[in-house]
Amino acid sequence: MQNEEQLKLAIESGPFRPELDALIEGPVIAIDKAAIYIDLAPYGTGIIYGREFLNARDIIKKANIGDIVKAKVVSVENDEGYIELSLKEAKQALIWNEAEIAMKDKIVLELPVKDANKGGLILEWQGIQGFLPASQLKPENYPRVEDSDKDKILKELKKLVGQKLHVIIFSSLPKEGKLIFSEKDNNPEERKEMVSKFAVGDVVDATVAGIVDFGVFLKISDSLEGLVHISELDWGLVEDPRTLFKLGQKIQAKVIEVKDGKVSLSIKALKENPWTEYEGKLKKGDTVKGVVIKFNKHGALVSIQEGVAGLVHNSLFGTEVKLREKLELGKTYPFSITLFDAKEHRMTLAPAEAVAA
Repeated sequence: MQNEEQLKLAIESGPFRPELDALIEGPVIAIDKAAIYIDLAPYGTGIIYGREFLNARDIIKKANIGDIVKAKVVSVENDEGYIELSLKEAKQALIWNEAEIAMKDKIVLELPVKDANKGGLILEWQGIQGFLPASQLKPENYPRVEDSDKDKILKELKKLVGQKLHVIIFSSLPKEGKLIFSEKDNNPEERKEMVSKFAVGDVVDATVAGIVDFGVFLKISDSLEGLVHISELDWGLVEDPRTLFKLGQKIQAKVIEVKDGKVSLSIKALKENPWTEYEGKLKKGDTVKGVVIKFNKHGALVSIQEGVAGLVHNSLFGTEVKLREKLELGKTYPFSITLFDAKEHRMTLAPAEAVAA
């Protein structure tokens, strides 16, 4: 106990603190049945335990005292004064970093086709599932069928399952756990010329060329597509883009980023921003009524109007289980605003006393 108190005091008085989600490394100083301890001087001592210990047990069983371990910070300081770490998340972060390098350097990868859908092919790299839109296939592999019949397109794409294709990483989406591939010979100068025709703020006429879990691909020229990420489809919560769009649908979108030979688009940017209605009208401490629209690992997402939603954190109820016992999906409850920033589209909420009781 005395050593733990000294450790906590040393961390609090030290000149540095690790940042949340930072990758950090140090030698293993102790291993027991349920935890492994890492020396993270000058920050303090890191610990891998609980779910993180179980998730990394295959790595931990090979670890020895003195081994240098790289891990990701998941909590800057827990109740015992330790810095909580994750080996699994560190491994994922390193893989995504490698993906970013491969994308920027246009490294050609030889990958087998795992599956196909009406929009393209499913590939896998380093354990991460990726999508190769049909529009990004080379001419010899592109499914050319009469009347653009979707079932016929799928039948042709299925013929590629099991084959190996030479592709590059076209886009990396770490938050979604997705990669987008391209089989086309992406000449950097040629692509730079195509992309240079577009600028942030442009409104383009486009055609829906592909629909996936994480967004929609829009064809904005004969040889160029842009991605509308799921977060840019609408101000309201979108669970499945397929419920809002159809292949071949004509639509307008706004260019929000032109970077690394890619054009990022937004559909919601052309719609009225519902947050502006509340700018200067809502503040911390105000009570509002909100409907529970989704649960996630952090808590409950509560909407006070279509497109204006905030998080009610699990900790306000003690545990995730207790939160889900008190709040029911689709039901309306009173909440107190604990943070409201209309410009940043951020809001956090706390349950009213009647709900929390």
